[in-house]
Amino acid sequence: MDADSEFVFELQVCQWAERDWPPERARPILIARQLGTKRRRWDTIVVECDPDALETRARFGRERLDSDLLDVLRHAPEEWAWYRDALPDPGYPWRYVRESIHRADDREILETRTRGNRLQIRRRWAYPDWVERIVAIENKPDFDASAARALTDQLQRDVAVGLADEVWVATAGGREQFERALLEDVPVEVGILLVEGRDAEAIWQPRSLSPEQPGTRIEQRPDGGERDASAARFSYVDPDWKREKRLAIAERAYERGFRSYVGTMRPDCRHFELDDVPAGFLPHCDAKSCHQTASECRGGCPEYEPEPPTWRTGGWPIDGGPGAGVRRLLERQRLRTRPGLEE
Repeated sequence: MDADSEFVFELQVCQWAERDWPPERARPILIARQLGTKRRRWDTIVVECDPDALETRARFGRERLDSDLLDVLRHAPEEWAWYRDALPDPGYPWRYVRESIHRADDREILETRTRGNRLQIRRRWAYPDWVERIVAIENKPDFDASAARALTDQLQRDVAVGLADEVWVATAGGREQFERALLEDVPVEVGILLVEGRDAEAIWQPRSLSPEQPGTRIEQRPDGGERDASAARFSYVDPDWKREKRLAIAERAYERGFRSYVGTMRPDCRHFELDDVPAGFLPHCDAKSCHQTASECRGGCPEYEPEPPTWRTGGWPIDGGPGAGVRRLLERQRLRTRPGLEE
């Protein structure tokens, strides 16, 4: 395996997915990492999109639309109307709705005016139905039998809730490792990917889940001990809740992508570079001679050395210095998958 850490393996999976996903379908996609809900965060998210609707989404800007903004924009009328007549009852004080309306107006994605002391709204554009499918991938580079057993409970919960359309596990282990995992522990609904460098092979195809149907949240289950006579506890997951969460995840994926890791690392360090390997660009630390993790590449690193001021002010070797050049390169790559956004 090329990866020096699970973080680097995660970047390899993301870059493979952006390049080659999906194997049997042709539609634009967005790739993001470390997204999900309060209860569950997935390593990699693949959002399959409607081509025309994805381009229309760009009208609303690069930043994500949170749930409050979405409640306003999806119900904003074509013609001027008092906001309380145009929008459904939010179930919380209207003053928060007014705050969302003003935020949308500040971002120039909603029109507002005051008539007779009443705040009126009118949409600029209809919010598009741009999300078609969401695929969740759990990354386990060393996927042996013990790792499969440790992950089984969470995978079963993912399948039961049915928030994603598909659930996968990506691994860099050999065939013998995940063959044991398939036979022993991994739910049959979960697909398995073998990732090697820039290529990946689907070893086990997943079953499609049903996000539009009610789901089941496993709240608590017996630990299996001899004296454990407790019953498992479950709760109902409403399809409307799933619909809202899926859109919120997709909006965050649109804003962040998977290259946002550079925002928490230190590309302004003179030792930071992007290593062009077969899998794609990976962060590399010249001082440590390794692909560093996001947690260790920080200002507190003992090897951290800021770029000399002459690099940034003199434009060597590119305007703004190498760190700024790294950010621009990753931003250009991110924008390629978001048609309609100007660089």
